[in-house]
Amino acid sequence: MSLIKIRTLAGAGVPLSRIGRMLEADASAFAEAIERIDDHLREEIERLEASRRQIAQLAAGDSPALPPEVVAYLDRLREIGVSERVVAGERDGWILVAARWPDHIREVMPGKFAQLHDPRVVWLYRVLSELAESDADDDPRLEEVADVMAAGLADAYASGEAGPGDIAHDDLPFDLLDALALESDPRVKRLLDLMRERGWASWTRMKPLAQPPG
Repeated sequence: MSLIKIRTLAGAGVPLSRIGRMLEADASAFAEAIERIDDHLREEIERLEASRRQIAQLAAGDSPALPPEVVAYLDRLREIGVSERVVAGERDGWILVAARWPDHIREVMPGKFAQLHDPRVVWLYRVLSELAESDADDDPRLEEVADVMAAGLADAYASGEAGPGDIAHDDLPFDLLDALALESDPRVKRLLDLMRERGWASWTRMKPLAQPPG
């Protein structure tokens, strides 16, 4: 019986040193160890299945780092006329979001798709596309963009719309998103300043500042 246990546990990837301790344990401790091994194997199976899905996406030409809901959202942005440069920035941001909150993408995406029915959001994306192709250091349209972003955040916050901020427990992911945007265009710093003037840390945080600058 011990040989069968050793062979089975070794086949499951359990180190021989750990197998020895398990065989010396009483029935209760042995059962607990088996349960932990089973949990580990289940997690590993889920990871491998996720990897298979990502490989399939790669073969189909989609980004393996993005859930299909996000890929569909990026395609929709292209359909409404958003420039490829802005879409690329969105994609990079969503890669970070999907990596940090993989289990919550499905909660967030319906609201993102619904926003694209709002003329303000469509206008916002189109103006951002135009700004991305402009070299002006301080385009006056940045003020309008900040106004629309702040109004949209206020509406979403008041309605209780789901966002990453509802499940985040630290600022690091948001800081990374802001840094990513700053790296793509130095004018983002001006836009962040304008957002703070309107009571929001940035467009990535669906939560108003505790005390807006006066």
